[in-house]
Amino acid sequence: MKFNVHGKTLQQQISAVSKVINAKNALSILDNFLLEVRQDSLYITGSDQETVMTARLDITNFENDGLIAINAKRLMDVVKEVSNFPLTFEIDDNSGRVDLQFPGGHFEFMGVDAAEYPKSFDIDDLAVEMIIPAEVVQKGLDYTLFAISTETIRPMMTGVFWDFHEDDITFVGSDTHKLVRYINSQFRPNRTTSFILPGKPAGILRSLIGKDTEEVKIRKDEKSAIFSFGDFTLGCRFVKGNYPNYNRVIPTDNPNELTVDRQVLLSAMKRVSLFASKASSLVKMSMSADSTVLQSQDLDYSTKADERITCSYAGAPWSIGFNSVYMVEVLNNLPGDTITVQLSDPGRPGLFMPFEQAENENIVMLQMPMQVIE
Repeated sequence: MKFNVHGKTLQQQISAVSKVINAKNALSILDNFLLEVRQDSLYITGSDQETVMTARLDITNFENDGLIAINAKRLMDVVKEVSNFPLTFEIDDNSGRVDLQFPGGHFEFMGVDAAEYPKSFDIDDLAVEMIIPAEVVQKGLDYTLFAISTETIRPMMTGVFWDFHEDDITFVGSDTHKLVRYINSQFRPNRTTSFILPGKPAGILRSLIGKDTEEVKIRKDEKSAIFSFGDFTLGCRFVKGNYPNYNRVIPTDNPNELTVDRQVLLSAMKRVSLFASKASSLVKMSMSADSTVLQSQDLDYSTKADERITCSYAGAPWSIGFNSVYMVEVLNNLPGDTITVQLSDPGRPGLFMPFEQAENENIVMLQMPMQVIE
């Protein structure tokens, strides 16, 4: 097996595929990339058993189709050093020896029998197939990924929920302390289905959808899906279980409404949170007609802080407490210069949303309150 490829192109593709490979694998073969030559294309695959990713790139002067597994770290290290050169790979199909040639020199190392590499999982013949604008997928993951849980005690919360309706697609992320619901009606699925995409493949998908990507093709069955976009294919298993009814936790009757500059509130929250208790990160918000006062204290160190910011508030004057760490995350990920915070009472969640929703979009970020002891 022999082929030519440019080092920079190869480096970009193996760097993308490496996102799938775990630092430690139960099967040693998964420490490798699987390289497959088919006519004028090289396919590079990485896997952690639950997620499989393949990148395609053009090659020239190829001789014979074939397969070889090469240690991922070794290949990344050597290609990094010769990425500015045209490269020639000569691979002995019998011994597995790899001869990587570049102008002025070459590397020799051993590959691994590709027969040991796990086969990709198959999608059911009755799989649902959809083509979604890449922009819709990108926004859905941008808004929700930060909100998913990292605690495996509730597996359903460790992924992004994709909820398809006849007229829209809804993305949801939650760790029970905060929740994000993003609805996009630009894309009309014309069917009802749903799945929970695990955090790892969701993050990979988000990072690889580029400005030049126009659409994402999805083939899914009950247990897994394959996402195809550009020169990449990403296959993964879904998180098992039923996602909680996210609409039930979003309050619908919120008579108190705060309108404020997002950056002003974010900056003030960061400053005041410096003096919040490390155990609770509690910051109290006291609202009146034209201003809001943010207050924090740490009784263990006899410190406290407060800051008044200008805002517009409609409702009775009162106070509510929020975890400042979660608040900063919400404000960092909420779009728009001016935002609206809708509140009902100190014991119910606060809803954060752009003052003006974009066309065909609706985004709501919910944060659970904390008890304030006066």
